[in-house]
Amino acid sequence: MSGEEGTVAVETPAPLGEAMDLMTALQLVLRKSLAHGGLIRGLHEGAKVIEKHAAQLCVLCNGSEVPHSYSWPLLLLAVGKAVTSCLLPYGANQCESVQLCKIDSEGKARKVVGCSCVVVQDYGEESEALSVVQQHIKSH
Repeated sequence: MSGEEGTVAVETPAPLGEAMDLMTALQLVLRKSLAHGGLIRGLHEGAKVIEKHAAQLCVLCNGSEVPHSYSWPLLLLAVGKAVTSCLLPYGANQCESVQLCKIDSEGKARKVVGCSCVVVQDYGEESEALSVVQQHIKSH
């Protein structure tokens, strides 16, 4: 599903038994970026960062509440500015990993807010999850 160069379609998670699948690695990268203050959430703020050439990765969710007519121009902007982009499949939930929800006392996500786009401005520190994501991007 990657029609443009620099755009990576993210498949569903690999079966259990592998060390770390792509979706788990992507969630860990997003959390680490959030902890280091390098994660931008939302279409408007993401577009600003991409325009400034400060983005390293743009993650778009196909199953978000925002219509595709809003998210596709951001994808085209990212491709035009040579920012690597990931398209998450329908039903993939990145909202919990970027803390756009309330966590109850049992550790479950409540009041999850829809998130159509996150942009990584700073990965934080090197990790195994980051190397898994980067290897997947290079292979596609």
